[in-house]
Amino acid sequence: MIGAVARVGLGVLLLASGALKLRDRSWPAAAAAMGAPRWSVPFVAPVEIVLGAGLAAGVGDPWPAWLALGLLAVFSAALAAVLRRPPAQRPACACFGRWSAQPVGPGALVRNGVLVLVAVMALF
Repeated sequence: MIGAVARVGLGVLLLASGALKLRDRSWPAAAAAMGAPRWSVPFVAPVEIVLGAGLAAGVGDPWPAWLALGLLAVFSAALAAVLRRPPAQRPACACFGRWSAQPVGPGALVRNGVLVLVAVMALF
């Protein structure tokens, strides 16, 4: 039961994150400022949407949860790299489009840690 709730919750969150990025025309610039490779930027939102849909619908279990865990690990590594910059040089996260457009702080990494735990719970 807990795994199913975690799976659906994480799926909805990834769906929302991807959709908000697609709606935000400034998101590609925010991703570049975070250090995302240029080639990867067009794929981030669609990947989040597909993973989110797979998780929410329970399609292909457990692979969407494993892939979400990997994606969250990559996002966390990017956040950790940004956190090594001086606070004045940290870009806006925009992890959820303009809705979350504030400079990256330790809270973003903590949030991702919680999401990693949710992804792990979705595996069980």
